[in-house]
Amino acid sequence: MLTFCPHCSNMLVVARSEISGSNSFTCPTCPYEFPIDGILVYERKELPRKQVDDVLGGEGAWDNVDQTVTQCPVESCGFDKAYFFQLQIRSADEPMTTFYKCCKCGHRWREN
Repeated sequence: MLTFCPHCSNMLVVARSEISGSNSFTCPTCPYEFPIDGILVYERKELPRKQVDDVLGGEGAWDNVDQTVTQCPVESCGFDKAYFFQLQIRSADEPMTTFYKCCKCGHRWREN
């Protein structure tokens, strides 16, 4: 809740009243005070979280992609074929990033 002083139009702040000893809205520039006994001082709102989209395409990102001959970086796999697709994730003057997924073990990696 944001309130303003009716005299000088400055924003009121919550402070301990010197007169009554209870909380009140006080003006930092003039002697105006508004007691807040019995008034709701705060209100908590639960905001809904925004749905986050998968940047790399989600579940269908690897459907209908091409294959290439490249070595899987996992030493125990060592398979030499991988699915790949390219995506421009940096500025236009930078090269595209290539994303790979091993055809055998499913390990994912990328090359800039």
